[in-house]
Amino acid sequence: MEKRPTIQALKEQLLQITDPSDERLLAIAKDERKGIQTALKQWHSRYEKGQQLLTHREKMLTYERQLMTEGYHIIAGIDEVGRGPLAGPIVAAAVILPSDMPALPINDSKKLSESNRNLLSKEIWECAKVGIGVVDNQQIDELNIYQATKLAMKQAVGALGIQPDALLIDAMTLDLPFKQESLIKGDTKSYSIAAASIVAKVYRDSLMKDYAKVYPHYGFEKNAGYGTKTHLEGLDQYGVTPIHRRSFEPIKSMTQKMK
Repeated sequence: MEKRPTIQALKEQLLQITDPSDERLLAIAKDERKGIQTALKQWHSRYEKGQQLLTHREKMLTYERQLMTEGYHIIAGIDEVGRGPLAGPIVAAAVILPSDMPALPINDSKKLSESNRNLLSKEIWECAKVGIGVVDNQQIDELNIYQATKLAMKQAVGALGIQPDALLIDAMTLDLPFKQESLIKGDTKSYSIAAASIVAKVYRDSLMKDYAKVYPHYGFEKNAGYGTKTHLEGLDQYGVTPIHRRSFEPIKSMTQKMK
């Protein structure tokens, strides 16, 4: 009587199978051992998740594909984070994805957990061209937040190390000599913009965690500079720091009273 393969051997075989019509999968499915049936369910779950990611990627690449049909091939997605906080810089990212970009759960950074954002940001840095732009609170106060956002985005494009021929931008147009598409809520519509939103968010959050070590009374490591209860209480008790935006309320009123 022929000896059956061990459960471990079949589990290893399952890891090599990528097609549900693979004859090896059909043969494994006939094995009634509980360990094999559990491993088989896990395979189908992984396969379904992979198919969902492929569908998501194709949907999110609609605008990139359209630009390619128009003759544009070096397409940068651009997004920013940090318009609303009371403290810290605004950070923009520009991302040029490779043609063989993996199917990843890339989406609007606000819809992802911190751990997922961190993992995805690392993968994006490893496989894509990335540029970062940072405009500090003093420049924000001098320029206004809208112009500071534009400046950060232009800096990010300049930091790519390669010149794009088209830009996909989240709700903004820039004074740059490239084909541009401005997409409202672009981080939910474009793979490139969503990737930029993730990179920018992780980069800025890291900066704010570093600032939290210097200014420990405002909760920057958790609120990223937004006006949470902890942050406002810190302002009341410890005052305004060098990284606070003096053109934003309530800091503006606080600094005027100090004059």
